[in-house]
Amino acid sequence: QVQLAESGGGAVQAGGSLRLSCVASGRSFDNYAMGWFRQPPGKQYEFVAALPWIGSGRYYADSVKGRFVISRDNAENTLYLQMNNLKPEDTAVYYCAAHRERFYTGRSFRESDFGSWGQGTQVTVSS
Repeated sequence: QVQLAESGGGAVQAGGSLRLSCVASGRSFDNYAMGWFRQPPGKQYEFVAALPWIGSGRYYADSVKGRFVISRDNAENTLYLQMNNLKPEDTAVYYCAAHRERFYTGRSFRESDFGSWGQGTQVTVSS
């Protein structure tokens, strides 16, 4: 089991930026596809972004495409989410997650595909 811990959330005004970090420990971080999800107040979990364990593929929700960038530093066992031009509708608790399957090469990044989750970090964007 991999343990994940997010940080970097906070309160910003619309148009601002934040960078979320997710430090992993336990299983080999670099063997797993990773993702970011979020849960807005009173709503279900939403997919935000994901990347594979290897390769240059990056996958984003339409709502964040062009504003958010997902990346990973395998040497530091850390996943990042750079969030630019934030909007009030980005307000949510953000979670990082590790895919269930080692060496996964597919493009399915549903919530149920991820087996390890962090505790979440709050992002609040005011207008």
